[in-house]
Amino acid sequence: MNSRRAFVVWGVAVLAYVLAVVQRSSLGVSGVDAQDRFAVSAAVLSTLAVVQIAVYAGLQIPVGIALDRIGPRRLVLLGALLLTVGQAVVAVSPTIGPAIVGRILVGAGDAMTFISVIRLLPMWFSGRILPQISQWTGNLGQIGQIASAFPFALLLHTAGWSVAYSVAAGASAVGLALAFVFVRNGPVPVRTDTIPLPLPHTWSGAFHTFGHALRRPGTQLGFWSHYVTQSSGTVFSLLWGVPMLRGLGYSATEAAGFLTVIVVVGFVAGPLLGILCARFPLRRSNLVLGVVVLLGVVWTAVLLWPDHPPTWLLVLLVVAMGIGGPGSLIGFDFARSFNPMGSLGSANGVVNVGGFLAAFVMMYCIGVLLDVVSRATGDTVFAWSNFRIALTVQYLVIGFGVAMLLHARRRTRALMQVQDGIRVAPLWVALVARLRKQSVQ
Repeated sequence: MNSRRAFVVWGVAVLAYVLAVVQRSSLGVSGVDAQDRFAVSAAVLSTLAVVQIAVYAGLQIPVGIALDRIGPRRLVLLGALLLTVGQAVVAVSPTIGPAIVGRILVGAGDAMTFISVIRLLPMWFSGRILPQISQWTGNLGQIGQIASAFPFALLLHTAGWSVAYSVAAGASAVGLALAFVFVRNGPVPVRTDTIPLPLPHTWSGAFHTFGHALRRPGTQLGFWSHYVTQSSGTVFSLLWGVPMLRGLGYSATEAAGFLTVIVVVGFVAGPLLGILCARFPLRRSNLVLGVVVLLGVVWTAVLLWPDHPPTWLLVLLVVAMGIGGPGSLIGFDFARSFNPMGSLGSANGVVNVGGFLAAFVMMYCIGVLLDVVSRATGDTVFAWSNFRIALTVQYLVIGFGVAMLLHARRRTRALMQVQDGIRVAPLWVALVARLRKQSVQ
């Protein structure tokens, strides 16, 4: 545990995740180009992204079950292979149909990568370093977003669609080769306290393990935490951010700069959130709710601002979304805390559905509303006035998630009190008690 080899395995696995993010987010920076290449409406363009995210979300639970059955190494390799083939198909697609097939393959490969890497961590690391490593995994993976925002976008606008997507496919092929050589499952059986918890020996055992993970309130708390924190940034980064910014008059390079801010902020916020989770494990849900409040306040200011919002406010928006990314990783910390090691793959799969389920619902609804509003107003599809209305979908989707999060938190805390005798007081009660204690001292 925590050995030099552990860091080598982790490093190569993270590289595979970085390349998966490159492929995932490549459509976000080429949305306008895709509309021109395939001559489709905003609703059809959203379908190109939605089908990718729908496949990603739909495969999380099957992949989680497979993780507990066969381990993460094979799925990292299969994911890299599917990403390579998927981007190669997109590269040569003359029409929207084959491109959708390619993005389905990309979604499937992407679905296998992140939770496989997360599943590797407790197989190679232990102790208080785990929350930190989890945060660094998520943050380092977002380097792929920078790669798609700049090198990929530059290649797209200079060498063309086919060359850019072919190079992206080749990068995933390199990642596949490196993962084949270096990535290995950790020591099995893994032990929690004194109870051996190996990977299930049968598929029926894996499904039984998944059922237990799904029913645990702590897993559900992780799902809704991921749902409310990640979805807004995912919608912005994967599809509608660049068209929105172009509608506000920013150039493609300036729009890519905004996407980069999201990643840079994540590098700062991620380790801080990891430290806070390790130090205050009973207050992790308050961190999640704090991130949601921040996102809600900033989005409201952007959408209600008279005329075009100023650049400083848009920077504040991407900063908030940059915090939302690592904030969503707290969901996996809940999964790790409330599940035994043998069901962690299933639990992580459930959690990872959350943010992407919310994202593909919002992506599609925003595309439909953009078409409807543009026809009603006569403006171009990507006009800011259209986005101002379409983006209000977020309040309905995330508001529902917050209500479900609070319900899951109540159930989790009630179970903790019954099983472990741990009673978690409301945050304001804990703060008042601490202030009184400090005044007495």
